[in-house]
Amino acid sequence: MHRVHVVVQGRVQGVGFRAFVARRARDLKLTGWVRNRFDGAVEVLAEGTRSTLETLVEAIRRGPPAARVATVEEQWSEGTPEHRDFAVTG
Repeated sequence: MHRVHVVVQGRVQGVGFRAFVARRARDLKLTGWVRNRFDGAVEVLAEGTRSTLETLVEAIRRGPPAARVATVEEQWSEGTPEHRDFAVTG
């Protein structure tokens, strides 16, 4: 199972970014979570196939219409699945 941890900076809080990511991840049948960080960034952890995760990251780079994505940091890894669904937290 592939996993990607993403930190997105820019105007990404208060613009529906978490709901956008969750909807896209669920459509792609990925598991994991998305949450706001105290520093104004949004953090995402998603699990699935590499190609499906790459599709999610591309969507994250665009974001919803009201967002302005400045930077996207990705960390890729592999391992045993840890999540059963995709959740919006924090």
